[in-house]
Amino acid sequence: MWMFMPVTFAGKLLSLCREQLSSLWRMLVPWFLPLRVTFWLAGTVRTQQQPHKEEKSENKEEEEDAADVPTTPTSVNYHFTRQCNYKCGFCFHTAKTSFVLPLEEAKRGLSLLKEAGMEKINFSGGEPFLPDRGEYLGKLVKFCKEDLCLPSVSIVSNGSLIRERWFKDYGEYLDILAISCDSFDEQVNVLIGRGQGKKNHVENLHKLRAWCRDYRVAFKINSVINRFNVEEDMNEQIKALNPVRWKVFQCLIIEGENSGEDALREAERFVISDEEFEGFLDRHKEVSCLVPESNQKMKDSYLILDEYMRFLNCRDGRKDPSKSILDVGINEAIKFSGFDEKMFLKRGGKYVWSKADLKLDW
Repeated sequence: MWMFMPVTFAGKLLSLCREQLSSLWRMLVPWFLPLRVTFWLAGTVRTQQQPHKEEKSENKEEEEDAADVPTTPTSVNYHFTRQCNYKCGFCFHTAKTSFVLPLEEAKRGLSLLKEAGMEKINFSGGEPFLPDRGEYLGKLVKFCKEDLCLPSVSIVSNGSLIRERWFKDYGEYLDILAISCDSFDEQVNVLIGRGQGKKNHVENLHKLRAWCRDYRVAFKINSVINRFNVEEDMNEQIKALNPVRWKVFQCLIIEGENSGEDALREAERFVISDEEFEGFLDRHKEVSCLVPESNQKMKDSYLILDEYMRFLNCRDGRKDPSKSILDVGINEAIKFSGFDEKMFLKRGGKYVWSKADLKLDW
């Protein structure tokens, strides 16, 4: 009997402690419940916020990945010479140097561009038919079509130095020849700076049109609309010439080229307003081949290589050169081009540009 007394006493003591603890718990529950709710809510918010953080992180990674993707030089304008036999008052690529790359170096640069994704090359200047009387240009055209197999090879020229012999030698390798013609009034051409003695710019244009037809080269016309031709009606003449494209540019100011202290031209007197440009376009809206390019559309939407094969960045209203693609490669140089690919596509920069696909009635 005495053996069970400690057990009995311990049971009573435990029962008494349980009652005291239960009483204490009932007193503390009202204090713990709000804290428990607070921690639960905090955990819920944290759980809900976590996917947003992850989503932001993923978006940031996508943006960084997009920034790392190199720009593809689909269409490139190579101004391999700045020299010209005309003195157009609004010219925005003036004769600051007489440098022309050695032919093999130019070919090496063109090969690099092809490897980077170039589909179309446009040769311009200056006047591209000046170096070696067009032979330098002809060899580049043939190389791009025959060796690089580019879908499109084109030229922009004032047309004054082109001879039929050139078409016989190189016409088969050329897809598009664009001739600059700003007016069908010869006196206006003289005012602009396209006059050249007794030669008639408009008459020469018609001769070149015939040669393009004879040698199966797509014919294109480029016109810069300025103070001297903005009121002109060109409907009849353009329709008669029937180019595949009539590119109509608004006169553009580029610091250091046709404006400013170091410029070789003063184009301010040629400038027209946006409203005047729209008025010219409205007057020619029935011309189906018209392709208008305002200053806004032109801005940053061209990949331009200068005579040293440097990309020219025009974002600040002047032409700031990158390093040459021959020295640093395409991907490194193109980062500094300022090229706006969206505007390039918006202005119709990519079109049917191979004469094989144009299916022209020669």
